[in-house]
Amino acid sequence: MNKSAVVLLGFVAAVGVVSAGGAWYTGSQLEGVLKTSIEDANKEMERSLAGVDGRMTLEMVSLDRGWFSSTGHFRLKAQGAVFGEQFKDSELLFVDNIEHGPLPFSRLMSLKLWPVLASSHLALEKNPTTEKWFAATKDVSPIKGVANIGFNRSVNGTLELLPLEFKDATNSVNFSGMKLDFFNTAKGEEIKVDGYMDAFKISLVDPKGAPFQAELNGLTLASNLSKTNFGFYIGKNTVGLSNSKFTFGPQQAVLNIKGFEQKDSSDTQDNNMQGRVDYKITEITYQGKPVGSAAMAISMKNIDVPAAMVLTKLYQDKMQPVQAAQAAGQPIPELQLSEAEQALAQANVEQLLAAKPQVALENLSLKTANGESRFSLVVDMTKPSTMELPPVELGKQIITLLDANLTLSKPMIGDVAALQAQIDGVTDPKAIEQQSQMASEMLSGMAVGTQLATLEGNDILAKLHYANNEVTFNGQKMTVEQFIGGVLGKLGAVSGAQ
Repeated sequence: MNKSAVVLLGFVAAVGVVSAGGAWYTGSQLEGVLKTSIEDANKEMERSLAGVDGRMTLEMVSLDRGWFSSTGHFRLKAQGAVFGEQFKDSELLFVDNIEHGPLPFSRLMSLKLWPVLASSHLALEKNPTTEKWFAATKDVSPIKGVANIGFNRSVNGTLELLPLEFKDATNSVNFSGMKLDFFNTAKGEEIKVDGYMDAFKISLVDPKGAPFQAELNGLTLASNLSKTNFGFYIGKNTVGLSNSKFTFGPQQAVLNIKGFEQKDSSDTQDNNMQGRVDYKITEITYQGKPVGSAAMAISMKNIDVPAAMVLTKLYQDKMQPVQAAQAAGQPIPELQLSEAEQALAQANVEQLLAAKPQVALENLSLKTANGESRFSLVVDMTKPSTMELPPVELGKQIITLLDANLTLSKPMIGDVAALQAQIDGVTDPKAIEQQSQMASEMLSGMAVGTQLATLEGNDILAKLHYANNEVTFNGQKMTVEQFIGGVLGKLGAVSGAQ
């Protein structure tokens, strides 16, 4: 035997000894790691379900430990009305084949040589809760996952929902499957998720007896989050859907939405939080007729986190019996605050306002072939001298700035009216054009005639600005009382007339 072969055999033997010893060591550490992870998961689920009539708990049923691998059985229980009548007292069972590190065999076979504590291979097991799900996947476990646990307790892996088909006399489901790649640090301080689903289609009968169909295609998910000192997550999330189709109602109307995207981001600085969410739809069609595109953006800043958390918990505590009663079909209990709760709420509302929060609808728009309409609203707030003020005076002190802008495009109004005429069965092009023009002229005439808006070219404009106890509405200055008595009175009259 030559020298190179001896060196190679010596290396292989050394790796074998180290792997075997390491496998025994990591196996001995595994149970403690799993118990800690389960405790952390249960705390997070409890926090996520706070304020609703529901509870989820994860438990380890058994762990059969071997030298190179272990087999674990786990139970996920769901309790409460939030899960619906069918699943309010249900459980999911999982079996986990856990390969011990530092070099699990499956990772060696795929040439992944970075050492890990363990490699987990998880699968859903059949039980009364999941037997129909197993039938839809032809008796193959519908959920499978691989998770690699690092020595620093970080986890990365993949979760798969397998394709399935289901059909009975009135309902059907066709699912292409979905894949999620994930990573999280120890105790979940940071989480990253990326996912993709090709197609999902469901057909059923709605409560009124009409068929309903929904088709979703090209779903993408992406999250990059970190846990704050307050216990909740901040960061960025993106949800995209390339195409969706909904068929509904007695007439089986068809709504198509293409290029849907939602992006949200949030951050904290000291005790304050800020965030925004953007929505975008590239193309909307209804009954085969083009509607246009749409967008919306909402933002907030200077939100006092401790105060908001107290108010949120108070709301959740009061809403939980309401939700339980609704789910059980029982009379809704009356919501009442005790004197202590009223004092707590007022103190935290004042603390929230003292941070000078801002909320804004930065953009709400609909664009058609010939025009675009937009609306925006910004509100700045602050703490009043006292909460014991008449409503108008209290509002004047709380709101330091209000800025609203509305632009209604007459050509866009005409496009929408023309679409409505076609949906109603009008086929004569001249009649459609006439209805289109009548709708845009009627609305602009009413808005300008009541002085609720002005006309600039083909745009109907309404602008409202409030600051320093003074209102400017469409260029006219007035007091808050004049605005409430005059402009809002006209607006109410117009709404009543319609």
